[in-house]
Amino acid sequence: MKQAFFDYLSEEINELKNTGLYKNERVITSQQQAVITVNNDKEVLNFCANNYLGLANHPELIAAAKAAVDKYGYGMSSVRFICGTQSDHKELEQRLSDFLGLEDTILYSSCFDANGGLFETLLGTEDAVISDALNHASIIDGIRLCKAKRFRYNNNDMNDLEDKLKEAKDCRFRLIATDGVFSMDGIIANLSTICDLADRYDALVMVDDSHAVGFMGKNGRGTPEYHHVMDRVDIITGTLGKALGGASGGYTSGKREVVEWLRQRSRPYLFSNTLAPVITATSIKVLDLLETNRDLMTHLHENSAYFRKGMEALGFKLVPGEHPIIPVMLGDAKLAKTMADELLKEGVYVIGFSYPVVPNGQARIRTQMSAAHQKHHLDKAIAAFAKVGKQLGVI
Repeated sequence: MKQAFFDYLSEEINELKNTGLYKNERVITSQQQAVITVNNDKEVLNFCANNYLGLANHPELIAAAKAAVDKYGYGMSSVRFICGTQSDHKELEQRLSDFLGLEDTILYSSCFDANGGLFETLLGTEDAVISDALNHASIIDGIRLCKAKRFRYNNNDMNDLEDKLKEAKDCRFRLIATDGVFSMDGIIANLSTICDLADRYDALVMVDDSHAVGFMGKNGRGTPEYHHVMDRVDIITGTLGKALGGASGGYTSGKREVVEWLRQRSRPYLFSNTLAPVITATSIKVLDLLETNRDLMTHLHENSAYFRKGMEALGFKLVPGEHPIIPVMLGDAKLAKTMADELLKEGVYVIGFSYPVVPNGQARIRTQMSAAHQKHHLDKAIAAFAKVGKQLGVI
């Protein structure tokens, strides 16, 4: 039986390779930045990192991290309620609460853990969670763990959301769950209408704002600020591993009662080691930078507009929008992988996205802009896309 099991897995893996769905991991031998080194010698432009503000190797953050290791050590070897809480954990939670305009915050090892520990802790069999169809896998998995009734509405479809709210009208509590930005498309959730519907049908609103906090909205406070609904969103989850330095860590922010209950009952919080001290202390420095300087945020959006305009002029099919996520739609998984491989030869590091990361038939290359990119980086990438796109018959 054992060998049959291993043979089965080998066959499934080979099928992934044959269909272009197999995901290789390229090895980077440099710091995360605009120009990275792969295979120890080849320098390429990175256009697929979540390093939106270019902070992954910012010198002030590196200095802060070194100082934190000297002061607090490498790790805590404990969960928060035993002996895993330092003053910087409490300070970061307060700083995130202030930044997001909410009452309290709880830190997790990742946003995946934050979402995984949210729904089952807050909702029971008498309740309902109404989730966008394109929500992140962590929201989907978190909802699977809870016993609440589940409703799914079509992506950003407010009429369908209203229909699902009507279906859930007899439930005790109703929670609408949505990504602030849908990461495969760069589409921004319609939070204004979501909040209006929540008011109309007496529902709570939860937003995973991992791809927005730090650079969306006037002050970088995310999609609630972008949509002017900061006082109407009840729960925000997010990550420290994208725009906010790019290391790891996540959080849930909301009403004090919500966060206090999560501290008592949320399993990923209770049973996982505390966030490493070096990440905690350095994330405080990230917030210092964001609150005193908007230049990186401005440069990021300028880069996004410039790259989008250049790619559209070449005739590539892009998902419309204004977010730094700019997907180049190709449809076929093998084509997406081939194009990514050819672009790497031209000095541009991108990845082809295919099922199950995106729906079947919607393979793409998801480009992501960074404040670390300069205009000559963008021009080189656009030229490489033009060359490879013509070779493969995409444009």
